[in-house]
Amino acid sequence: MKLYHVTTFGCQMNEHDSERMKGMLESLGYAEAAERSEADLILFNTCSIRESADSRFIAHLGEAKRLKREQPGRIVGVGGCWAQSVKDEVFERFPFVDVAFGPGQVHKLAEFLTSDSLTAQGFFEFEGFTGHLPARRERQFQGWVQISVGCNCACSYCIVPSTRGREVSRAPEELVAEVRAMAADGVKEVTLLGQNVNSYGRDLPARSSTPGAGAGAGARGRRTGFAELLGLLDGIEGIERIRYTSPHPKDMREDVIRAHAELASVCEHIHLPLQSGSSRVLKAMRRTYDRARYLDRVAMIREHVPDAALTTDIIVGFPGETDEDFRETLEVVEQVGYDSAFTFIFSPRRGTEAAAITEGVVPHPVKVERMQELLE
Repeated sequence: MKLYHVTTFGCQMNEHDSERMKGMLESLGYAEAAERSEADLILFNTCSIRESADSRFIAHLGEAKRLKREQPGRIVGVGGCWAQSVKDEVFERFPFVDVAFGPGQVHKLAEFLTSDSLTAQGFFEFEGFTGHLPARRERQFQGWVQISVGCNCACSYCIVPSTRGREVSRAPEELVAEVRAMAADGVKEVTLLGQNVNSYGRDLPARSSTPGAGAGAGARGRRTGFAELLGLLDGIEGIERIRYTSPHPKDMREDVIRAHAELASVCEHIHLPLQSGSSRVLKAMRRTYDRARYLDRVAMIREHVPDAALTTDIIVGFPGETDEDFRETLEVVEQVGYDSAFTFIFSPRRGTEAAAITEGVVPHPVKVERMQELLE
């Protein structure tokens, strides 16, 4: 029996993609190796959201090069956002890599492994959702559900739209069927995944009704939105907890917030990325909301779901961020009282608008100092 080893970097979407890789490989007769050195197939599912993720991955890739030199028959594969972002140079820079594929091309890995010729190949086309693959869940009670792929936002610092493509929502009846099957398999908690989950459904055709919908969901001539989807999934027997990540503040509407109060299985936790407390910096980031609108969303959450856990993302040291801008971020953090936060020092990503900004670049020692103050 051939053995595989997968190393995952990055977000929950990547974790889910890796589960699908594992399920697909085991359906092909592979088994998971405990150590990379034991594997016939070494895979990396990569992230490119921050420079640190790139650096960690490159270090691991160096070990794979050594292992392939020791056993030339090993296959080394690189998937995910980093692979997509350097698609034109991956084989030139790393000639020992046999197969590379973007996050929308996970299924092509099986096609490569079952082909007659294992010459180096790359798969980088955007095909919408390609997740109809068996998944090997890490936890029996918990499962990921990808409700959409891609992103239509244009945040100036973010590489995701160029690595995952335009937003494509999955049909609600397809998602209901998937979650029902998971519940029948013992899953109690599902986490809905998307680059911007609460814009779900805007690209779907309007429908006269939604199969299995409760009162008010899928009304005549309307698209099924995110709040309606939460209602559909809440009605599935066996599902006790529904979570989701990540929403965008611009799309955090009252109907979604009320779902946390009214639907028994929707957890009272909302992840609401801030990125900066300065309206000026938010505009430069192209976040499409300002400080006042963000705090208005927070107030609405506190009104409808007083005990909700609020978590966030914050970037420190975006180009042009002044001491006063940073103080405004601290003020918002103090005012909101987050339960936890993912905090990042800004690092430019290739091909993004922010990477080309040369004026007002914050020195690294200042970024580190601000980060420490924020964490305290």
